[in-house]
Amino acid sequence: MRDSRQPSRLRLLSYNIQSGLSTRKYSQYLTRSWKHLVPVPSRMSNLDGIAQVLADYDVVGLQEIDVGSLRSGFINQAKYLADYAGFQHMFDQANRKIGMISQHGNALLSQVRPSAVTEHKLPGLIPGRGVLEVRFEAGGETLTVLILHLALGRRGRLRQIEFLAELVSGYRHVIMMGDLNCRSDSPEMAVLLDTARLCEPAPGLFTFPSWQPDRQLDHILVSPSIVVEQVEVLDCTFSDHLPIAMDVRLPFNLLSDE
Repeated sequence: MRDSRQPSRLRLLSYNIQSGLSTRKYSQYLTRSWKHLVPVPSRMSNLDGIAQVLADYDVVGLQEIDVGSLRSGFINQAKYLADYAGFQHMFDQANRKIGMISQHGNALLSQVRPSAVTEHKLPGLIPGRGVLEVRFEAGGETLTVLILHLALGRRGRLRQIEFLAELVSGYRHVIMMGDLNCRSDSPEMAVLLDTARLCEPAPGLFTFPSWQPDRQLDHILVSPSIVVEQVEVLDCTFSDHLPIAMDVRLPFNLLSDE
């Protein structure tokens, strides 16, 4: 379990959990596609394993969670993980709703109480993408954490990056984490880092596919004001993505107003 740390330090984790399904090879996207539509026992055992990983972190961003539909057995996966891992605060955002079959979205789990949570819809050629904006305030300072899952196509991602850059333009301390569906050396990542004034401290850490990672699609980006102490990809194959973790030090005491 998590140990005691200085209040200005946070342990972050971003994880695309594929709604609790594991994948071992590309052919399973086809042969096991039916599992995305109905509840299966392996989904719950995977969630239990994921919860054990999350328990060591202070702020967790999740993508491809199901907030309660047929395929998840009508279980809100974000709440289930928060309860199992012992998080005090949980917020979810359902972006793609397919009747009772699927409630697809993002979530944030936190040990620190946020001061405000805002849901945004991301622009795109195909609807169903969003960003969860969570603000933490202490001592006159604000930390803004964004949890997101960008589009598969470059044209859509660039439109979404333009939206994100405008969203954070007035923010001083920002952490952006999620499945950005682009590599560290991609043109759209260069645009995002430049226009949103963010840094990627450790580019090129492969997170996809989990069984033989050769691409970094999952990222944690930070403002220059935030000191990054460690970045790593965890060897946890509960999904088709690997989780990415980061230890950071903030320029203020996040718990000063708790």
